[in-house]
Amino acid sequence: MTQPLPDPANLPAPTEGILVTLFITVRQVARSRDFYSRVLGGTVVLDENPCIVRLSNSWIIMNPGGPPTPDKPEISVVDYEPGDTTSIFLNLRVADIHTCYEEWTAKGAQFLTPPIDRGAELRCYLRDPDGYLIEVGQSTGLLHGKLAEKRPEDLPG
Repeated sequence: MTQPLPDPANLPAPTEGILVTLFITVRQVARSRDFYSRVLGGTVVLDENPCIVRLSNSWIIMNPGGPPTPDKPEISVVDYEPGDTTSIFLNLRVADIHTCYEEWTAKGAQFLTPPIDRGAELRCYLRDPDGYLIEVGQSTGLLHGKLAEKRPEDLPG
């Protein structure tokens, strides 16, 4: 069975300028599609090949890894290996972090900590089904000119 064509108005296809999307390599498209739509509240635009989920004013594009292609010769797309380091993560800015924390936890999201007051913002992190780190933040003090506080645990070693 083929899937229906997506509504062009929901596709990440600007008529001018640039539009930013995030591509993530996933092990199980259905599992990740469920997380980004059901847990985080995104709208599925395309089920697979690639999966596209509109998340607020942005899009997450998901597909399994694969070998080099003519437009990216010698480059393989590989699965993310979760661990205790990261070099890139999704940053979600929300209006009410406590409501998001409660709703997403009830839907199965596993946060590393509850929201923590960092001076300029309230912030917490969770991981998606493939282990990608997601920061969830709500600007608070920053809206009144307060920058993030430097704490001893934030300084290099």
